[in-house]
Amino acid sequence: MDLSNKIRQRRTFAVIAHPDGGKTTLTEKLLLFGGAIHVAGAVKSNKIKRGATSDFMEIERQRGISVATSVMGFEYRGLQINILDTPGHEDFAEDTYRTLTAVDSAIVVIDAAKGVESQTRKLMNVCRMRNTPVMAFVNKCDREGKDPFDLLNELEKELRVKTVPLTWPVGMGATFKGVYSLYRKKLSLFTSQDKQRVDDHVVEFSDIASPELEAHIDRFADKLREDVDLLQGVYPSFDVNGYLAGSTAPVFFGSALNNFGVQELLDAFCEIAPHPRPTRTDARTVDPFEEKLTGFVFKIHANMDPNHRDRLAFLKICSGTFERNKPYLHVRLGKQLRFSSPSAFMAEKKTVVEAAYPGDIVGLHDTGNFKIGDTLTEGEKMTFKGIPSFSPELFRYIDNADPLKAKQLAKGVDQLMDEGVAQLFTSALNGRKIVGTVGALQFEVIEYRLEHEYGAKCRWEPIALHKACWIESDSKDQLDDFMLRKHANMARDKHGRNVFLAESPYALQMAQDKFPDLKFYFTSEL
Repeated sequence: MDLSNKIRQRRTFAVIAHPDGGKTTLTEKLLLFGGAIHVAGAVKSNKIKRGATSDFMEIERQRGISVATSVMGFEYRGLQINILDTPGHEDFAEDTYRTLTAVDSAIVVIDAAKGVESQTRKLMNVCRMRNTPVMAFVNKCDREGKDPFDLLNELEKELRVKTVPLTWPVGMGATFKGVYSLYRKKLSLFTSQDKQRVDDHVVEFSDIASPELEAHIDRFADKLREDVDLLQGVYPSFDVNGYLAGSTAPVFFGSALNNFGVQELLDAFCEIAPHPRPTRTDARTVDPFEEKLTGFVFKIHANMDPNHRDRLAFLKICSGTFERNKPYLHVRLGKQLRFSSPSAFMAEKKTVVEAAYPGDIVGLHDTGNFKIGDTLTEGEKMTFKGIPSFSPELFRYIDNADPLKAKQLAKGVDQLMDEGVAQLFTSALNGRKIVGTVGALQFEVIEYRLEHEYGAKCRWEPIALHKACWIESDSKDQLDDFMLRKHANMARDKHGRNVFLAESPYALQMAQDKFPDLKFYFTSEL
């Protein structure tokens, strides 16, 4: 099969949501309906002993939350589907933002009772900046929630995108009966109580005007007919081009936990979601149909297999064909690298692949060559744009709590910082290590992983800082003067760049006013 057909078969997307929106549960059910797994796991359950496939880290299983992006690939109806299940908690938002640079579309999960929440807005803003096509899945319709029409209005207002419902719920909460597919003109009623397997008992109805409808949904039949008439009068027919441009979001209703509406979502996704699209670099725009390989590292994960202490770089392939054991140029280092065992993923399970194509995510064993944002090519020098590193807002000194494990602590901190989960600064004043994060929960995750993956114990000490910002200047004299005057507040990041650690908003504003030739950056593009 030629390259162009391989590309058109790929669908790479992220599942995003506010915490507890049901994102990981939906991912499990997409895997289940896609045939990738036979029994779905649970994020939190006393009865179901199987954990969610994508939450493979021990701390994720204990907390019932995702703290790192998981990659899962499977084949479905002749397509190669690549799902990236992202953390919802805002303390891990940076991982999610970077993941969105590596996908061609996204599914945003909305809780039917809570509607649009704060993290949903932030994630949608990132999608809008990149014109990423988005589908919305209104989840938990089996619980009492907002009126579906109110939810559609809220989505349009809060997410600033036109909505077009493609499925519609029959009832809500205790009276929830199933979903009607507006684009297939088909009513699906679900009867199975087994939440962990695909339900084969689906009643299909092609004509809701038929009087037989009452036999299945009784008093809800007239309400469904009224809703469908109203929807057809108010909402325009679905425009694929509007969706691909990121201006229109098709909306689906259902309950991921109970398997309602997931099949409709997956089938529509396969029909309309985009194959890999062009990607911007500092030199030019890369078209996925180009023959030569290009790709970039958007994530690094240490200890995916704690028994082997392995470190993997996640490479998003943007063009060409990635081949095992073929040499590629590492643009930043300027040297050729070969990869003997590139991996495809099903969460933490890896299989060696001989070749991979645009849209695929490949795991490369890394001995310290990669950092987030690195580019691989077949010789061309370019760097992919838009992979952000955000200025931390919470800071703590990190100290060794076990003098016998100094090496383990240093290695653990070094590798975890490479993942981009937090940032490490070395104070110019006293040489102490400072860890900066965007959320307090990150400190707990770092401490847990240091102990359980590296056998090292750390101790945190608070430090009162407002913001870390990278500084540059065309005026060497002014830069030197600033660094001399602000010596106590200066640090270097892991890559040796100058960072100003402002103690307060006032101190930052004064620094900007007094040194107008200095540039202060609050994001650092990796």
